[in-house]
Amino acid sequence: MLLADENMACLEPLFGGRVPIRTQPGRAIHPAAMADVEYLLVRSVTQVNRALIEAAPKLKFVGTATIGTDHLDIPALETRGIHWASAPGCNAEAVGEYLLSALLELALRQGEDLHRRTIGLIGLGNTGSAVARRLEALGLTVLRCDPPRAQAGEPGPWVELDTLLARCDVVSCHVPFTAQTHHLLNRERLAALRPGCWLINASRGEVIDNRALIEVKRARGDLTLVMDVWEGEPAPMPELVALCELATAHIAGYSVEGKIRGTQMLHRALACTPVALPGMGETPSLAALMSAEPRPEVTLAGRPTQSELHQLCQGVYDLAEEDRRFRTALTQPGGFDARRKANLARREFSAQPVHTQDTGAAKMMAALGFKIRE
Repeated sequence: MLLADENMACLEPLFGGRVPIRTQPGRAIHPAAMADVEYLLVRSVTQVNRALIEAAPKLKFVGTATIGTDHLDIPALETRGIHWASAPGCNAEAVGEYLLSALLELALRQGEDLHRRTIGLIGLGNTGSAVARRLEALGLTVLRCDPPRAQAGEPGPWVELDTLLARCDVVSCHVPFTAQTHHLLNRERLAALRPGCWLINASRGEVIDNRALIEVKRARGDLTLVMDVWEGEPAPMPELVALCELATAHIAGYSVEGKIRGTQMLHRALACTPVALPGMGETPSLAALMSAEPRPEVTLAGRPTQSELHQLCQGVYDLAEEDRRFRTALTQPGGFDARRKANLARREFSAQPVHTQDTGAAKMMAALGFKIRE
């Protein structure tokens, strides 16, 4: 038996016919559901803890279609000899596009030229790097903070966290949730944000002290907040939601393409284990698993203006509309998870073909993730 989060993509084409498949809402995967489960595929909302593992005597493999693994009790899995895998990078492109869309939306609302802002990225793993690539393609100034990578000697340049907070007009978090990153942005660091700073969190809610953020924001109307992740999910603090310029339901990494990539990565990982399903074979390509059609082609004479780029990104995924729908959904029971599920059809920029004969424009748009047709 394979049990999976109901929001996992392409379960049938990848695993069907080889094992019975059952799906459930991720938050409803509890020990009582585990008696016959051999293969478990989850996302971040499912806590694969010791109680869940002990209730699954047949469990052979656990895969999470996420970058982070803080919701997996890895020592308990390994003690039982249960194979496990994650999917680092599967949703990096979607997060990069979410951040770009958020910046363009804020710039429109506040009448800003993004080139006047210095942007600080905390964490340069898969998602942080996807953000940096897009911002640098636009010629924006980006500072990087990632102490583990700096200490490992990876090429920078790197800045310390407190230096980044002192110098940046935009601060965006892209770190995993660990003991070291819990409340990484505490009251003192939040109070140290530059005047007029835009603060964005699309990593994990616990990276920012949400209660302290409410207090700091109430005292500092100059700050602008974009929050996709929250302490206490699926019940974010209503007062924090009200203080945000843009608020969403932990969907920065949600996209059709990203979700397929996540399931593909788990298929590959399982196929390489001694507990692989019979006849798994080679993992089908993303193109083979995609069924959605691309959007109508857009023609560009040259590099788009900031306003034109906003319109193009908004045409693929309207973040402002998602913010409105999220706020409405929170007035209803189960609204947070309903908005997560509603984003399952979101496409990435690669679904938007762009035709241009301008070499510079083509290079820039390709770096942003659009499909180029010259």
